[in-house]
Amino acid sequence: MTHAASLRSRLTGGESILMPGVWDPLSALLAERAGFHTVFVSGFAVAGTLLGVPDIGIVNQANMADVARRVCAAAPDLCVVVDADTGYGDERDVQITTELWESAGASGMFLEDQVWPKKCGHMDGKQVVPTEEWLAKLTTVMRTRSDIFVTARTDARAVNGLTDALERGRMARDLGVDAVFVEAPQSLSELDQIGAALTDVVLVANMVEKGKTPLLTPSELADRGFTLIVSPLSGLLSASKALADAYGRLESFGTLRDHLGTITAFDEFTDIVGLPKHLANDAEHR
Repeated sequence: MTHAASLRSRLTGGESILMPGVWDPLSALLAERAGFHTVFVSGFAVAGTLLGVPDIGIVNQANMADVARRVCAAAPDLCVVVDADTGYGDERDVQITTELWESAGASGMFLEDQVWPKKCGHMDGKQVVPTEEWLAKLTTVMRTRSDIFVTARTDARAVNGLTDALERGRMARDLGVDAVFVEAPQSLSELDQIGAALTDVVLVANMVEKGKTPLLTPSELADRGFTLIVSPLSGLLSASKALADAYGRLESFGTLRDHLGTITAFDEFTDIVGLPKHLANDAEHR
């Protein structure tokens, strides 16, 4: 069974799946080491770590495809869902994006209805394309894909209101997408309305720390009808805080010798990146 088929099977079987956000092979390996079987390559995280820029449409198709390829190669046992933003252009570009994601090894993709250049879903000032344009792109993905798990994301709640977002979600569901994602609901009541309005499809919840949506546990979200949960920034925001703290101590004290409990042991890190396996391969070749 492919990773995409396994993802569908687990979700249709009623399992809740929590996807941490990753942005490179190391973060993916650490997520796998923590026990996750599904991860999400976050466009926000890639923008910040690859280019040092905000998530406002600067990262392009080639950037994301390259990161996806490296993550999938480093952690082949993981189910890797990759953000595809708006598809990076017209329907022809969306077709290429779908092909690139599958050739990279991605198990799933998110495709949204924002105007390009897009913004992070929890930023203000977003715009969305007409519903028909988004649906045409989704149709292209469905026609092009061989197996990839397709999530239809709408940002219309912040632009046109929840009613329009729910209608877009229903139309995407009726196309046959695997999951529907109404971005950035702002209350428990709105989450409940989404769960009640969009039945017979997997629903995605986006848990962004200090974002617009209330933070809930997977079980609390499942009670409201959401079974595919993405926590895209938990690792990134934790890592950036840890790096800032470590660099601050290093600058202040000139060494971390009195703070070794705050860092990963050298041997543990080499285990994370597979040194024993590589040494075994070298010995076999010799």
